Amino acid sequence: MKKTLRLGLIGSGFMGKTHVFGFAAAARVFDLPYEVELTAIADVTMAQAEAARAALGFQRATDDWRSLVADPEIDLIDITAPNALHKEMALAAIAAGKHVYCEKPLAPLSTDAREMAEAAEKAGIKTQVGFNYLCNPMLALAREMIAGGELGEIRGYRGLHAEDYMADAGAPFTFRHDPAGGGALADIGSHALATAEYLLGPITRVMGDCVTMIPQRPDGRGGTRPVETDDVGRAFLRFANGASGSVEGNWIATGRKMQHDFEVYGTKGALAFSQERFNELHFYSTADAKGRQGFRRIEAGPDHVPYGRFCVAPGHQLGFNDLKAIEVAGYLEAIAGLRPEPFNFRAGLRIQTLVETIQKSARAGSWLAVD
Repeated sequence: MKKTLRLGLIGSGFMGKTHVFGFAAAARVFDLPYEVELTAIADVTMAQAEAARAALGFQRATDDWRSLVADPEIDLIDITAPNALHKEMALAAIAAGKHVYCEKPLAPLSTDAREMAEAAEKAGIKTQVGFNYLCNPMLALAREMIAGGELGEIRGYRGLHAEDYMADAGAPFTFRHDPAGGGALADIGSHALATAEYLLGPITRVMGDCVTMIPQRPDGRGGTRPVETDDVGRAFLRFANGASGSVEGNWIATGRKMQHDFEVYGTKGALAFSQERFNELHFYSTADAKGRQGFRRIEAGPDHVPYGRFCVAPGHQLGFNDLKAIEVAGYLEAIAGLRPEPFNFRAGLRIQTLVETIQKSARAGSWLAVD
């Protein structure tokens, strides 16, 4: 008999639902170390919480997230609330001895993220930050090829995360525009940074350029509110392995819905990937015969673990929610002591540190070392 892990979810929006789908799918796809029970869900109003409870299958609903933290029956607190609330919720859960799964960014400021990471480590709490794009088998394959020397010495890297959900200047000011921790670089550029270090290792120096293209937005009360955060955040990078590169986070990229792309250039070959076709990895090899050279497609299939757990046939493709299921499975194995935490609060702190160093560099107009 497996032990039961009782889940308390805070927030029932887009990411809250994604987390529930991830837990539900993971329980059917993987041999998890726990039976996960959807115990309670919290949201800002009782009506929203009750509607989510009924739709998602939780046992109880509440409009007070603190009651989830205080509930002795709950083992794991899952936070998908707005960014500014992550710190208070996570620290309360850690103090109550509960494991914590938190959506990115971990916190608006690196000082907050550090406090959260250190609290979890001191308490022996297992944590996870939601960077599920890293769970794609194609990214694991890319890292394996790079580490195995198939591309030779790595010379260059280009990373991009572009969407258009802020392209409309008439869209209202939201928590994502908060000067503390807001902006395109922090919101989606963080994914590009996480992918860069996942593939190539530590970034040591950055040169940032953060641009606000829409200087004011409707405040929802008939007026406008000035915007201080970036609509586009870019940086040149230097890696510890000697490679150089760049990343961009852009939420006003008209027509782009999910362009999380990278290219890696080495002395023996290159890789190209796009999240818009994320079941494919394209590989160029200088060893191919002249007249036969070109990027060739590697298509995801059962040979790329854990694709085969979802589908026995190649080319049938994984989806966004499947990546969250893979993330959930890895985290639950970490809670059970079967593996290290895949992307814990310390890793989340690292990404926030990179973001803030790029922002500081943009203001200073100079290269900065990453602590």
